[in-house]
Amino acid sequence: MNVSVNESNISSEIAQLIEKDLVLDIPGSSLRKEALEIFKRLGLPANKAEEYKDTPIARLLQKNFSFQSPSVRSTADPASFLIPSLEANVIVFINGHYSKENSRIISPDSEIAISSLADALAADDPVVLKHFAKHADFKVDALTAWNTAAWNEGLFLHIRKNQVTKPIIIHHIQDAVAGEVVTVSRNLLVVDGGSKTTLIEKFDSCGQANHFSNHVTEVVVAENAEANFYSIQNDNGNRYQYNLTQFYQLNNSRVNTYSFTLNGKMIRNNLQLLLDGEGIESHMFGLYLLDKDSLADNHTVVDHRKANSFSNELYKGIMDGNSKGVFNGKIYVRPNAQKTNAFQANRNILLTDKATVNTKPQLEIWADDVKCSHGCTTGQLDEEAMFYLRTRGISKDTARAMVLYAFAGEILDNVNHPELKHYLDQLVSERLHKNF
Repeated sequence: MNVSVNESNISSEIAQLIEKDLVLDIPGSSLRKEALEIFKRLGLPANKAEEYKDTPIARLLQKNFSFQSPSVRSTADPASFLIPSLEANVIVFINGHYSKENSRIISPDSEIAISSLADALAADDPVVLKHFAKHADFKVDALTAWNTAAWNEGLFLHIRKNQVTKPIIIHHIQDAVAGEVVTVSRNLLVVDGGSKTTLIEKFDSCGQANHFSNHVTEVVVAENAEANFYSIQNDNGNRYQYNLTQFYQLNNSRVNTYSFTLNGKMIRNNLQLLLDGEGIESHMFGLYLLDKDSLADNHTVVDHRKANSFSNELYKGIMDGNSKGVFNGKIYVRPNAQKTNAFQANRNILLTDKATVNTKPQLEIWADDVKCSHGCTTGQLDEEAMFYLRTRGISKDTARAMVLYAFAGEILDNVNHPELKHYLDQLVSERLHKNF
């Protein structure tokens, strides 16, 4: 492993901070200790690390964070970040701490159980013990190891069997008014058999100081269950983020994921789906709109373990200014996964000569009776469409926004919740008219 002096220094500083705060007499402490040793061995990914070669996360953290300022509780008002006209359960975390006074649970206990992840572990909840840290592999990724060793607060959400719930929105708000903020948080979400739910994670901030979040979510979707999962990253501040969402699906389950990266300094999204059953259907949609010097790196993995399942993935990006987009998508079809249908596509528009995108769709297939395809395209604005609109009296800026919106609209069209679709449509349209 090639690690520069600076990269080694920042990894050592983080390891020391984890070790300093590590409490060995709490539930899960042995797991934390194991994860810490793995983090020490791996260190933050070096520039030559294959999975991070386009996202120099160690250098960015070394340059922008001291890791000396403790994350403090905040009195920030989250009202401006809420999604209007959406009847939902609302769970708010501010600087990594659960904010009870700003949260609102409207679903009855007969439908969902919501608690602190730490409390659920301490109570030896059998569902938590069965699934916590069993799906997000901390042995191969240093940032997941960091999270497993150092998470301080998190959420355990259990959708009970055969329930259709109101949407659940988890707000992650960083108050960076007073200075640098670093948070490490962990969620476990379990959807029991026959249930259907919509889960939304939304990331925002106030203040202009740099803030970093290391965020890991494990989602278990049982037989005949459905989970619609949204990640909305529209942070106008200086957000640096590592985000892993790991799904584990069983027979005849359905998962739809939607990733909207509309703002942020450096966003690394790892989205991984393990299809461990037959009759599974999974759809993954992503949209990233980048300008200035922002960087968004989307790494996805779909792992077909058994036969007769279907996955479909479409990610689209628009890059302006000096921004950089990354898409790395992998589909695995294991030997027992005959009759698999798997499709993957990534499409990008570059608006300037300085904007870049690195895209790498991949297939690894060990079965012979499958239908699989992948592809990527990168181009510039459609000049013919622009000319058509301009000849009909539409201004250049408006025509440009209309063409870009049409490109992004293919992702929005797949959103299956009306109120949320309207909200996202407004966000994307405003972003395109204001910044592109």
